Amino acid sequence: MKKVEAVIATEKVVAVNDALKKAGVGGVTVLDGKGRGGGHRETVSSGRGTGSYVPEFHSRTSIVTVVDESKVDAVINAILSAASTGSPGDGKIFISSVEDAVDVGSKKRGKDAI
Repeated sequence: MKKVEAVIATEKVVAVNDALKKAGVGGVTVLDGKGRGGGHRETVSSGRGTGSYVPEFHSRTSIVTVVDESKVDAVINAILSAASTGSPGDGKIFISSVEDAVDVGSKKRGKDAI
């Protein structure tokens, strides 16, 4: 099993979720946050337009799922097709191994738990 975590622009969440459903992913966890990276940050106006600043952090969302190893490439391709614009700051995808999983409700383990 593999854990796939994609950190993407918040406005791409719906498109990525739809793409993951089409790729056969049964469930995802979505976490909102802020991050700092190489992407361009827009200038923000403040104080009734009297001032402006460039924020330190971007608004980002992490989408996390655990899938069978055979689905990893399909999941990556689904995320890339839905979230990539070809610009710096589109996000990152991290893949890591999962030794075991346990479904709390059914108490199933391994592949049966996902």
